[in-house]
Amino acid sequence: MMAQLQNSAQSKLAQFLGADFNSPIPNQFSQPSFPHREPIKHLLIGSPKAVTSTINYLQVIGYASVGDWSPLLPTTNPGEVMSILSRQIMMH
Repeated sequence: MMAQLQNSAQSKLAQFLGADFNSPIPNQFSQPSFPHREPIKHLLIGSPKAVTSTINYLQVIGYASVGDWSPLLPTTNPGEVMSILSRQIMMH
């Protein structure tokens, strides 16, 4: 069951990142591009349970380790927290 969940999640991640995410063959018809890194920030906002659950799920699918996220920070809404992940992603 867990393997199916992980495979499904990895498939969805590949779809999100693009068709050539895992492809070792470059697209011969595109202009040559030079990869560079760009910052991106993910912000999770919700109940402590929902945010923690999402952080754990993103670790299971191999996207980000639990320790990469900020501690849970309270928002101005009662019972709501947020956590931030900053990353550098490769852009072509």
